[in-house]
Amino acid sequence: MRLNLACGKHKIPGWYNVDIAESVDPDLVIDLLKFPWPFPEVEEIFCSHFVEHIGDELIPFMDEAYRVLKPGGLFRIRCPYYTSIRAVQDPTHKRFISEAMFQYFSLEGRKALGVDHYPIKANFDIEEMRFHFPEGMAVLPEEDRKYLLQHAWNTAADIEVLLRKHDASKQGVDRQTDPVVPN
Repeated sequence: MRLNLACGKHKIPGWYNVDIAESVDPDLVIDLLKFPWPFPEVEEIFCSHFVEHIGDELIPFMDEAYRVLKPGGLFRIRCPYYTSIRAVQDPTHKRFISEAMFQYFSLEGRKALGVDHYPIKANFDIEEMRFHFPEGMAVLPEEDRKYLLQHAWNTAADIEVLLRKHDASKQGVDRQTDPVVPN
């Protein structure tokens, strides 16, 4: 089973599309900020443009995604990058998302930060981070984009992070093909 959480109008064929809004006709209408979720163990989760809308429930949300994923399962998150106007223009956004935030959802990352005492159960391996650049930025050399990501607003529109549920019993789990997902 693959979950497309908070799918909105962007359903993915062959995936189980979930949203709180009945009007978008998801496969299941549920509040993703009420736990536990009614899913069996799943292979993969995709969540686009929802995490920035979560307030104090972010840690329980990430822990719940971790709980329902099978060992080695994938969790792909896409959201506005914290220095993008897209992150601040929507009055329903409750948080800014940077690449550093995801370290807190990895036991190794929490240890490196000295916060492994935080009450977080999720232990994801961070496999990949991608930045989605506006048209004008996409043509710049990689070195210039990296510099601008650190020093300029509106360099990246979105960040996409691929997390894998840590599985100590397996090393080198093959990565599945990326889903065809809407922007």
